[in-house]
Amino acid sequence: MKKSLVVVESPAKARTIRKYLGNEFDVKASVGHIRDLPVQRLGVDIKKGFIPEYVDIKGKQKIISELKKAARGKEVIYLAPDPDREGEAIAWHIAEALKAKGRNFKRVLFHELTPKAIRYAIDHPEELSIERFESQQARRILDRLVGYQISPLLWDKVKRGLSAGRVQSVALRIIVQREREIFAFTPEEYWSLTAKLETDGREFSARLLRENQEKIELKTGERTQGIIDLIKNSPFVVDKVVSKERRRNPLPPFTTSQLQQEAFSRLRFPTRHTMSLAQKLYEGIELGTEGAVGLITYMRTDSVRVAGEAVNEVRGLIQDRFGESYLPSKPRSYRNKKGSQDAHEAIRPTSVLRSPEVVKQHLSSDLYALYELIWKRFVASQMKAALIDQTSADIKVGRFIFRATGSVIKFKGFLEVIGNASSNEREVLPPLKEGMKLDLKELLPKQHFTQPPPRFTEATLVKELEDNGIGRPSTYAAIISTLRDKEYIQPVKGQLAPTELGFLVNDLLVDNFPGIMNVEFTAGMESELDEVEEGKTNWSEVLKRFYGSFETDLHRAEKEMLSLKREGLKTEIKCDLCGSDMVLKWGRNGPFLSCSRYPKCRNAKDYIRDENGRIEAVKPETAETEEVCEKCGKPMVVKKGRYGPFLACSGYPECKNTRPVNGDGQEKPPPLPPGVEKNCEKCGSPLEVKRSRMGNLFIACTNYPKCKSIIPFPTGIKCPRKGCTGELVERPSKKGVFFGCSEFPKCRFTLRNRPVKQTCPQCGSPYLVESPPKGASVGSSDRVALKCPNKNCDYKVEPEPEP
Repeated sequence: MKKSLVVVESPAKARTIRKYLGNEFDVKASVGHIRDLPVQRLGVDIKKGFIPEYVDIKGKQKIISELKKAARGKEVIYLAPDPDREGEAIAWHIAEALKAKGRNFKRVLFHELTPKAIRYAIDHPEELSIERFESQQARRILDRLVGYQISPLLWDKVKRGLSAGRVQSVALRIIVQREREIFAFTPEEYWSLTAKLETDGREFSARLLRENQEKIELKTGERTQGIIDLIKNSPFVVDKVVSKERRRNPLPPFTTSQLQQEAFSRLRFPTRHTMSLAQKLYEGIELGTEGAVGLITYMRTDSVRVAGEAVNEVRGLIQDRFGESYLPSKPRSYRNKKGSQDAHEAIRPTSVLRSPEVVKQHLSSDLYALYELIWKRFVASQMKAALIDQTSADIKVGRFIFRATGSVIKFKGFLEVIGNASSNEREVLPPLKEGMKLDLKELLPKQHFTQPPPRFTEATLVKELEDNGIGRPSTYAAIISTLRDKEYIQPVKGQLAPTELGFLVNDLLVDNFPGIMNVEFTAGMESELDEVEEGKTNWSEVLKRFYGSFETDLHRAEKEMLSLKREGLKTEIKCDLCGSDMVLKWGRNGPFLSCSRYPKCRNAKDYIRDENGRIEAVKPETAETEEVCEKCGKPMVVKKGRYGPFLACSGYPECKNTRPVNGDGQEKPPPLPPGVEKNCEKCGSPLEVKRSRMGNLFIACTNYPKCKSIIPFPTGIKCPRKGCTGELVERPSKKGVFFGCSEFPKCRFTLRNRPVKQTCPQCGSPYLVESPPKGASVGSSDRVALKCPNKNCDYKVEPEPEP
């Protein structure tokens, strides 16, 4: 009997499924997509109805050949990539690559990787979904149209390597808008007044709430002190006591976005890390003798639905572990949000009987933490509500009312599993009755200031995107990662702040592409793409409607978009040399202020933004030295330039003499290395070691500028490339110092980090390389580690600790 072929997405998933299907199935992995739009061109025929051009992904030819070989003689092939739009696209492209006369393809959806679920899916295959594929295809083409046609504009106007995206750029706008709200915020002073009271030896707190039955607002310290003086000798009497029982219900099991939010809030996991861990838990973890087992259901979902079998299992566990009092009489059910896709269950354990304690020994600390979070949330979702006795007491003193609140957990319910993360249950009040007189221990005034809206964290940004219908849960991690990788945003104390590049790119896009940068418009596009998946609308019609206005904006932007490379963005700052306006430009090393009369006036300055977001020019730091300018006799000062510190004449701009720093700001160059001639071959003058502005050492003639002989500084290490007779020397570049072969251009071997003549004791490499701390430059004074350059060797020598 011939084996049947099952094609899945990842090797880890293949291993798990192969174990359960046995010898009658051959299981292969496509390792993600095998076909996509071409990298070097748009790949979409707009005039012919947005027909995409798919090509084999570079490097996937071997995998495609292996799949074709495995498909020989197979009449039915089961396509089982992930059960979502991307998985559907992968399945369609695999079917296209493997199609043959008489061959049928069946779509298999694994919502969880357990023996029963895998067998059921194989026994109940579906047809490939054209609607789901076309929905993914429309998204892919939309993203290509936006990215490949706006990004080149940013390369031309700002710098190469930037990107724009249909959803990514809207997410950036949301972050920038919040930052500007913070800039515009003006704090306002207010005060609170708390009374420390006592009865029967028990102290508690009450806060000033009302005056003459009206809510009181304390704007100043003087007003607060006036109230203190008025009431400090007056009796405090309990006016009213209200006690009530409050029910606190559990939350539903996780959707993707809720998991990302909770993992960030509780575990401080970035969204990308959360999704990577969840993928591993879904695809299978080796559990000793049990082998590879998928521990959770599919992790990309916005549904809170749970299979009846899983509900029955968790109810049994609750009864056995916690008792009948914790189990509701009927299973709990939860409603999906409007617009949610219900193709997959909520994220839950594949078997709740695999408790976190049972599998802990097989999981890394991060995998365990995430699995525990998922397991506890799912168990809690089917438990009884917590019951909390809450008491509030109004305490009268003259015409003022103070209020004390307290609560106690009467029945823990689901809190028995997840713990109590609420701040409401913070104080238990003593028994209070109406008319009871209380002893005043202390009146505590406190000054406050209103706070600006907080910056987004990864968790709150995910919530904002979800609430506004921007993107889909499966894309949030990639969106945030792209914004960080492109340096549009940066983490600041766990929050997301736009960089200067983020501000500038956002403003250019908002000015020139108001449609795609509009939150409501982007959310509407998501709804239309959902309708494609539901078969309610045609994918090409969606693209046609979008492209009409987008093309108009594109043509206008090509002509009118401001260039930060050339004309620059006008500011209110005046040039201190000629009085003209300064403009904000983007250069090789980032943003700077330049005189608008450049090149007639070459004044340029760094700048910062103040606490209100306004641009302020930064005066260049200079330090006088004892050296004298050989051209005009004025003192030389140390300045910081593109390649580090250098000496410049203090008579600038009349005298523009500069030279490298040899003492102030950098280490002095070393003596001539052994084996190097001491005199110049061209003129016979002595040679000396110098350091360039870029930081690299070189050997130069002392008769400069009459003799301009230069020799690269050798490291004493032979070039490791086989057959090469050269040696490694220091060389400069725009990005700093690197080390290359002296036989360049015949040999193009290079190293970024400095080589050290020391043999690796593990693999025998004739040299090691310095491994400086992150952010340090090559050759910096920071203590550095040494490591082997061989990728297959992990030898490393840590630096000596600070004395």
